[in-house]
Amino acid sequence: MNFQKICVIGLGYIGLPTASTFAAHGIDVLGVDINPHIIETLNRGEIHIHEPGLKDAVTNAIASGNFKAAAQPEEADAFIIAVPTPFQQNNFGEYNGVKYKLADMRAVVSAAESILPFLRKGNLVMLESTSPPRTTVDLVTPILARSGLVAGCDFHLAYSPERVLPGQIMRELIENARVIGGVTPESAEAGHDLYAIFAKGQIVQTDATTAEMVKLMENTHRDVNIAIANEFSRLADKFGVDIWEAISLANLHPRIKILSPGPGVGGHCISVDPWFFVEAAPELTPLIYHSRQVNDAQPHFVVDIVKRALGSLSGKKIAALGLAYKPDVDDLRESPANEVIHILQNEGAQVKAWEPFKPDANMQGINMAPSLESALQDADLILLLVRHTEFANYDPQEIARKTNARIVVDTVSGWEGEAWKNHGFQFHRLGDNKSKIVNS
Repeated sequence: MNFQKICVIGLGYIGLPTASTFAAHGIDVLGVDINPHIIETLNRGEIHIHEPGLKDAVTNAIASGNFKAAAQPEEADAFIIAVPTPFQQNNFGEYNGVKYKLADMRAVVSAAESILPFLRKGNLVMLESTSPPRTTVDLVTPILARSGLVAGCDFHLAYSPERVLPGQIMRELIENARVIGGVTPESAEAGHDLYAIFAKGQIVQTDATTAEMVKLMENTHRDVNIAIANEFSRLADKFGVDIWEAISLANLHPRIKILSPGPGVGGHCISVDPWFFVEAAPELTPLIYHSRQVNDAQPHFVVDIVKRALGSLSGKKIAALGLAYKPDVDDLRESPANEVIHILQNEGAQVKAWEPFKPDANMQGINMAPSLESALQDADLILLLVRHTEFANYDPQEIARKTNARIVVDTVSGWEGEAWKNHGFQFHRLGDNKSKIVNS
């Protein structure tokens, strides 16, 4: 197919990099978002999210005249849906007395409906939003059929999951292998032609439901493996073992690769996608369900460590370092750090959070510190929740001069315990009950 104009619906962490990359390759791109602030921000050459290389890409795309943002779609050769698919907030599924989370597909429905007035014969519609199996066939196809056109006959319809790592999106968008699942082989071929405009990685064609399942399998596999690492950390705590040492030793085996434990699992992929399998087939997913339960409970394990370190949480002041769901990004979605802070507050602690990648974030129920110094002021304990490079490079001697706090809890093995102990700190590390506490 020949693509001269593309409409990208949803200008978040995937939609905006995708739109700017197409624009960089000479395609006329209209970016669509329902948030007027995002549209205004982009059209004046600024961006609303942090991602290395993205600002330059958007600035260049706008300067070239190939990109603009708007509130409504227009006629185009291809439409890409890249909108969020979060959880439903107050609605759950239930199977044999067990509750599970449900996908909120309203944004996908709205995006598909917004295309209807502009859909023409020969168009391509691509769904990139992570979705439960059969979403393309059972949800999107009937909506687009209201145009009077038939998917796979009058126009092409396909699913292609994003498979990029925050912090490396601009590179991986181009270099990673891409899966294209069409409702027909011809639709998959059309999707191949679209992404071949910029993709250097292998482009593999399959059917839509297989492509949906591939995305969920990738993140579910990682979630299950993190769950066993988190469970190992609790066992190590019980048995007086340093889990970080134990994992490094176990990983000497040539066929073993245990992941690192932490305060939980966050982000809009690994902590969310496994539930889509549970929702689609609760009778077949006990392992996936229980892995989610383990990872969702890990923040409570962190709070228990903090309790042991302080003796009591009531009235204690805690400096929480990091709110992002992973190191060196500004993405706070589904972050376990947020849950840790909420639990601490519910149990009587006073928490100030410092997130250098998003210091002005408006987090409901969380007291955001404007600086590290503000977070540390009057603190009784320093809690490391994210292994940002900035945090890993902190000098304990310098930190000791900024605060009277002399208790540290490290949940991500970001600091060398002996260095902190040598500067008068009590040092506690998740999964390391082997360490001896050195009093200040």
